[in-house]
Amino acid sequence: MSTLTKPNHMGRKISRIRELKDMKQEALAQAMGTNQQAVSILENSETIDDDKLKEVAKALEVSVEAIKNFSEEAVFNYFNSFYDNSQGTVGNYHCTFNPLDKLIEAHEQQIKLFERLVQAEKDKVEYLEKLLKAK
Repeated sequence: MSTLTKPNHMGRKISRIRELKDMKQEALAQAMGTNQQAVSILENSETIDDDKLKEVAKALEVSVEAIKNFSEEAVFNYFNSFYDNSQGTVGNYHCTFNPLDKLIEAHEQQIKLFERLVQAEKDKVEYLEKLLKAK
């Protein structure tokens, strides 16, 4: 079963958060005081014990809850919320910035996110093709 179809695959969540932070496995490994192979094994694990999860969260500079509750859908909804809240006025407060500038900034961030996700998928396909050729 693909990890993409398992919403609580903790290793996949860690991998996605690491990728969104533009961090390589080697960098995460160094922050955790381990090696890249250990991070790879961790990211392929469906479940991770709480002590290890705390260690990963600290290295990624996020909370344990952020890892546990992470979903790509939530990331997309976060960026899409910029479109919904770009009217310039919230309650009685008038924004002191140009909402269009914020919209463009959010759109650029969303494009970067999509590019990272696409690259991660390309890397995975390349790796799997190498494995198939090795057989």
